[in-house]
Amino acid sequence: MPLRKPKQRPSVDDRPKGPLSATPLGGARNAQIVTTYGVGAMVAIGDQSYIVSGLDTWKIDGTSRLYEPRLQRRLGVRALYAPPSDNPSSGDGVRVRRFPTQYSCSECHELKDFKHFGGSVTESKCLKCERTLVPSRFVIACENGHLDDFPYWAWVHKGKPRNPGKCALRLHSEGRTASLRSMIITCSCGVAPVSMEGAFGRRAMEMLGVRCSGRRPWLGDGSEQPGCDAVPRTLQRGASAAWFAINRSSLSIPPWSQTLQKGLDRHYQVLAYAVDQPNAVDIIKNSIADTEVSASVEAVIDAVRYRKQFSDSTIVEAESAASLEAASPFRLEEYGPLYVGTTIFGPKDDFECVKPNDADRTELPAGIGRSMLVKRLREVRALQSFTRVEAPDALPDKKRHAALSNGKVDWLPAIEVSGEGVFLSLDPDRLKAWEALSGAEDRARMIRDRHTRLLREQAKKHGDGRPLDQIRSQVSARFILLHTLAHVLINEWSLDAGYPAAALRERLYADDDRAGVLIYTATSDSAGSLGGVVAHGEHERLTESMESALNRIEWCSQDPPCMEAEASGTDSLNLAACYACVMVPESSCEMNNTFLDRAVVIGSPADPSVGFFVD
Repeated sequence: MPLRKPKQRPSVDDRPKGPLSATPLGGARNAQIVTTYGVGAMVAIGDQSYIVSGLDTWKIDGTSRLYEPRLQRRLGVRALYAPPSDNPSSGDGVRVRRFPTQYSCSECHELKDFKHFGGSVTESKCLKCERTLVPSRFVIACENGHLDDFPYWAWVHKGKPRNPGKCALRLHSEGRTASLRSMIITCSCGVAPVSMEGAFGRRAMEMLGVRCSGRRPWLGDGSEQPGCDAVPRTLQRGASAAWFAINRSSLSIPPWSQTLQKGLDRHYQVLAYAVDQPNAVDIIKNSIADTEVSASVEAVIDAVRYRKQFSDSTIVEAESAASLEAASPFRLEEYGPLYVGTTIFGPKDDFECVKPNDADRTELPAGIGRSMLVKRLREVRALQSFTRVEAPDALPDKKRHAALSNGKVDWLPAIEVSGEGVFLSLDPDRLKAWEALSGAEDRARMIRDRHTRLLREQAKKHGDGRPLDQIRSQVSARFILLHTLAHVLINEWSLDAGYPAAALRERLYADDDRAGVLIYTATSDSAGSLGGVVAHGEHERLTESMESALNRIEWCSQDPPCMEAEASGTDSLNLAACYACVMVPESSCEMNNTFLDRAVVIGSPADPSVGFFVD
């Protein structure tokens, strides 16, 4: 889809309004607009830099609408829309704004606002030198999502009265090294040249007296939030810490995945009104006469009433970091359909889950309680918000969630992907005996204590308001085992199923009564439905792959340090885990490669009994 500069701020409804804007500046895939280049993210287009504008500048229409009642209810929005393409029938692309505004010339080395170089809006050149301009490599951001240009004038005039209008700055590299020490800023006022060394210090801006401006350049001028007390940090323009997406996803499960409910999607508002009218049967009969809905009027009425009751209800769910997504009520709604499977499904249904063909004649591997083949699945992923500087995983609340629009909008950008997968649940009796008798809980306690400490530090830092002693991590030995097993199988199946590890994903389900994992492909093209993963759910094939996977992780090229590690990974939230044994690409993992320990899977040399699959 194209990325365009905002020439107008259209209203958001089901039809595009107004003329098309200028020629697209560049393009991005739909999935990237939700995961990589979403609202508030900086994107390099050619020799210039932009920031993706707020939702209130996007033009969308009804043809790009996605339907997923469970996810819409959770996010509290009326609708989900695919990011608009450049086709007038489906929108006019995604708007962007220029950011950062500070540019430098590679010839004269002048450093100033882009508009002061005298070039055109579309041509990034210095009129004096006829050389291409270079956008600033550095920006400053705070943990509350605010973003601003790097304060070059304040950096070079440390501790001196500020009058930037009378100074001309220059930025050049000495070229001796690639370090920040070689990047020198000079000023026409004669102040001593200053390098960029030290600009990335955690308290560098605070020591300089630079406070957060509250700027939100993706929402345009006048959107500032003054009074932010967070300390701004220097970041590279393309650094991963400059934008962390907060995505929410949902699997389409019955009844929402079934043909009847899918047929109601585009007509639901009319039908929901009609079912409460005295002549509901006649109205609905006329309403569905020329639609794709082929069910009886009575079935339609029942389906609409069920959906209406569902949409009007609320989901009870804690949004704090202490609650794992794998144990949330929203996530556990999917466990039942995956565990039981589907006995009746239509050719247009989005969910098909069945038992393996050899389920009645071949035993499962020891420790696995059930294997189900998910031959068809649909996942909808929506961009709810984003954060900066620190990843959202340890957030105690929503205070750091940045706004996606200036005003309130009742929709969010989303994508839908299709694929296949295998659902596995652990043997409940064996699992409870292992939790009670093994030393795995001691290893889990080490990770849980560190996670609790991290959560409390974050809560204290961001003013969560809850008593610190009430904030506790919910990470258990069961969850660590399930999570590590998922990684082990992703790495194993990527070698045998024909998919790269980055094309496989995990979806965890874990509470006191349930322990399951869905390993699946979900891509926006045909690569997610080739059939290679489903075959691994057959009992005989699963036994072979489990044996191979467990043998593979018994030894790591980083052993013995890897197996003997008492802390590893981000924030020391792993034990025996590294990229040589169980870590996977970040796109495949729900937890950013944390809460992993292969010792709870296969045991350790010091205590083999901690391994669930030690036998």
